[in-house]
Amino acid sequence: MATQVAESFKQVASARRRRGFFSSAWRLIVTYPVLPGFLLLSLVMLAVTADLTPFDPTRQSLRDRAVPPGTFSLHPELAGERFLLGSDQFGRDVLTRIMHGARLSLTIVAIVSVIGITVGTSYGLAAGYFGGLVDEVMLRVVDMFYAIPFLLLALVTVIVLGKSMAVVVGLLALQSWPPFVRVVRAEVLTLKERDYVMSARVCGATGLRIMWRHLLPGVINSVIVIATLRVGQIVLTEAILSFLGAGISPPRPAWGLMTSEGRNYLSDAWWIAFFPGLAIFALVVSLNFIGDWFRDRYDPRLRQL
Repeated sequence: MATQVAESFKQVASARRRRGFFSSAWRLIVTYPVLPGFLLLSLVMLAVTADLTPFDPTRQSLRDRAVPPGTFSLHPELAGERFLLGSDQFGRDVLTRIMHGARLSLTIVAIVSVIGITVGTSYGLAAGYFGGLVDEVMLRVVDMFYAIPFLLLALVTVIVLGKSMAVVVGLLALQSWPPFVRVVRAEVLTLKERDYVMSARVCGATGLRIMWRHLLPGVINSVIVIATLRVGQIVLTEAILSFLGAGISPPRPAWGLMTSEGRNYLSDAWWIAFFPGLAIFALVVSLNFIGDWFRDRYDPRLRQL
């Protein structure tokens, strides 16, 4: 009898430990962006290890054109190598091109994000601090940027300057900085009336020092939130430009370009467009979830207790 009671107590304790483990794991997943972070980290690892694959992202092989996923290569130099995600219409490995495309997309995102944060935050700080006529003129410039049709501007620019990574980065940078301006300006208009800013002004601090040392720390959380939410939009815009033929020029692997090239083969070789499109979807969704988490955690207007 005592043995049966002891066994029942052990079973109850074991069940409680299991429930406690699953409860803690579920709380961790809900509280923090674990799954989006893992997905984003996986894409980053694909970009880092892109050179380790046996395939060249630009080398064509007529023997391996549009073969389905899991097929072995018929090229003499690639005997025994398998196309895990199939090959495209030119015999290039889809997985290898997705990995190199991840490197290209993440590089563009990093450059454009730094430019957008720097220019937009500085512009918003200056507009909010100086106020008056300066603020009015600076805001009208932002309104002009919002009024310009971005895709039309991109197409005209590519026609005039040609397709290159520098042109794509420049176009995306033009679109990336205005969203920071209004939020930063609105917060600076409130912060500059605080006592510590007034004290710094009375002590003879220059406008540049006040903006850098006293106002910027007060808006940095909002800047981080906007930046994380905008990163997914940058990826999507770059993919749209490549899809329309105004982005990265072939044969460089860009996800939007790969999707555009594969749309003509959807009935016979669906994997050519599907997997690059899936990569775009995974990157944008993971970045948007992480951006939402940053907004809920660090935005003072939406901070959850």
